[in-house]
Amino acid sequence: MRGTGYNYRKNFGLLFVFFAFVTLLYFVVIFAARNYTVNLVNNEFTNRKSEVFDLTLVPFNDFFQNRVPEVSFYQGYLDSLEAGKYAYSVLSSYPFVKEIAFYDMLFSNDNRILAGFSINGLNIRPKTLSIFTINNRGLDKRYITKREEMGPFNEELNSMGIKVASYIDKLQSSSKLTDRDILRVFYSTQPGRITYLNIPRINDLLVYKDIMDTKLDHIVNYEQDMFVFSVDPTLLDVKNIYPNLYERIEVVPIVRAPVTSDVKEYVTEMLLPGALADYKLLFHSSESFISKEVNRSFLPVVLGISLVYLILLVILYLIYRNLEINGRLFKLQYDFINNLTHEFKTPVSVIKIAGNNIKSAQYLSDEERIMYGNILDQESDRLNNLMNKLLSFSQIENKTIKLKREEIDLNTFVDNIVTSTQLKHADFKITKEINVKSSLLADPVLLTSVFQNLIDNAYKYSDQKRKVLDIKIQQNKKNFVIIFRDEGIGINKNEFSNIFKKFYRIKSQYNQQGSIGLGLAFCKEITEFMGGEISVKSEIGKGTTFTLIFSV
Repeated sequence: MRGTGYNYRKNFGLLFVFFAFVTLLYFVVIFAARNYTVNLVNNEFTNRKSEVFDLTLVPFNDFFQNRVPEVSFYQGYLDSLEAGKYAYSVLSSYPFVKEIAFYDMLFSNDNRILAGFSINGLNIRPKTLSIFTINNRGLDKRYITKREEMGPFNEELNSMGIKVASYIDKLQSSSKLTDRDILRVFYSTQPGRITYLNIPRINDLLVYKDIMDTKLDHIVNYEQDMFVFSVDPTLLDVKNIYPNLYERIEVVPIVRAPVTSDVKEYVTEMLLPGALADYKLLFHSSESFISKEVNRSFLPVVLGISLVYLILLVILYLIYRNLEINGRLFKLQYDFINNLTHEFKTPVSVIKIAGNNIKSAQYLSDEERIMYGNILDQESDRLNNLMNKLLSFSQIENKTIKLKREEIDLNTFVDNIVTSTQLKHADFKITKEINVKSSLLADPVLLTSVFQNLIDNAYKYSDQKRKVLDIKIQQNKKNFVIIFRDEGIGINKNEFSNIFKKFYRIKSQYNQQGSIGLGLAFCKEITEFMGGEISVKSEIGKGTTFTLIFSV
């Protein structure tokens, strides 16, 4: 009759689908994250240039908004010496200012003045023109050079004169100078050059208007100062605060022809304002340089995604392991039920047969009566022992059994067990060596169960000609060490971690019947319940050694 195998449904197909889906999703997310990172870096390359632009222009804005207007503090009374000190301060602080021209000017209604600019009786004449430059820029010792030039016609002078005269012509006695008027009239900004006339007082401007309206009948002269700052945008200190985005930043002319190169580059630009308007900031980065930034930005993203992926794989593995464990547990329970059924069925069948024989017999001799009595008694004991083992194991696992510690004389204890075993198995050769100084404090009933199980296993798993067991008990300062060494079939090392599990049975020709896989698990539970330890060493074909250790 063919035995029925156990059947435990493991839905590994769903696990594989889940694994395939998660893996596909992982690569899709990695691809999308990579594209997102590339787009992000490209956008950063385009957008972050404004921050570099603003920071680079901080010195220029400070020069234009703060240092240039300082000229007005002197109210036109600067001479070439004081102007030189001012020019040296500016040239030293702002490298992009390469030259400063200082006009010491005279506003007058004296018609005898021929040089300069004249409109409606207002004469604007430069008395002197001093040009300042600085040498040895970048060295510790710097000095300023000065040269003086003057001519009948000057472009800056005429341009400024026209703007001032136009403003004065529309001036009213109640007028006030606004910031817009100052920038429009007294500043002149052209590519590469900033011209600034010190701002006259409103009363002086009204006098100039009277001159233009021919309301003055006497000669007046007013001192004014004008500076022309020549700037070189290529000398700007470019602040590349994003060296990871911009490999190179240049200040180049707007009209510069693009440079062709075999290397693919990312390029963006920003036009410079005002006096720098002929130039632009040009931002370069090679494709390989941007790729490095993409990889650097992508690394934490891919690590995060990979971490999530690994967590999902760990969850998948745990599910798989749980299925495997449940499968093994199902198999163990299946085997346990089969073996337990067999264990119960055998004595029950024997009892039934004996009972039927007694019932059907018309006459029983004394010999038959004794035989049937012994059979019934032995099989009943067998059933009772099996039930007690299951009950005790359950009680120990659930911690419902009470430990009854007593002083145990190990010599007498071992002698009794060996004697009873050899009565049952006359062919079992048991030797003992006991070297102790005191009694062992333990539960004698539970300890007897451990000894009996280990002795029964040694007999059961040994060849007929090698049923030998050596029991040694030693005592040191801390522990009792109890050793059971047989010459049986041995246990594979791979089985060491399983033999103490419930319902686990090693597959061999010695273990086909008569075992439910509780013996060694029972020994381990009892030993640990009494505060001891159990371990095993074995070699296939040579025997097995179990070692029990209890505290003194």
